[in-house]
Amino acid sequence: MKDFNIFIVARVFHIIGVVLWIGGVAFVTTVLIPALRRMPDQDKRYDLFETLEGRFSFQAKITTVITGLSGLYMLYYLDAWSRYLNLSFWWVHLMTLIWLIFTVVLFILEPLFLHKWFHDHAEMDSERTFRVLHTMHKVLLALSLISVLGAVAGVRGFQYFF
Repeated sequence: MKDFNIFIVARVFHIIGVVLWIGGVAFVTTVLIPALRRMPDQDKRYDLFETLEGRFSFQAKITTVITGLSGLYMLYYLDAWSRYLNLSFWWVHLMTLIWLIFTVVLFILEPLFLHKWFHDHAEMDSERTFRVLHTMHKVLLALSLISVLGAVAGVRGFQYFF
């Protein structure tokens, strides 16, 4: 019973992590970036993005760690590794891929070069840079929501016919 309680706590942390993380991505994608793209002052646009996104970056890092660790524990507890070999569990593959993309971006690419790349390109062509940024966020948000849809349906027993 004790192990099962730990599993329930892991699932709760996993869901809270996903809600905060993907909810934040949704806010950045559907509210923040569109509002910034409408700002006429390009210098203020970049500065405001850096301020707000920097605050969210910390939240995203914490929630991706929580989500990754809790997801790993749930896979271990359920001995569900074989789900990676079964296309009916495509949402597990997608969740893992999305987690991996965000983790690599947040912890490796952004500190190493993306932050500087974004700054340099925003100074040269702010419109294009924010358009590219917005497109990338739209793709990641869409994939994340598809993953959530698949996971919610999948853990409730909905079977996909692949």
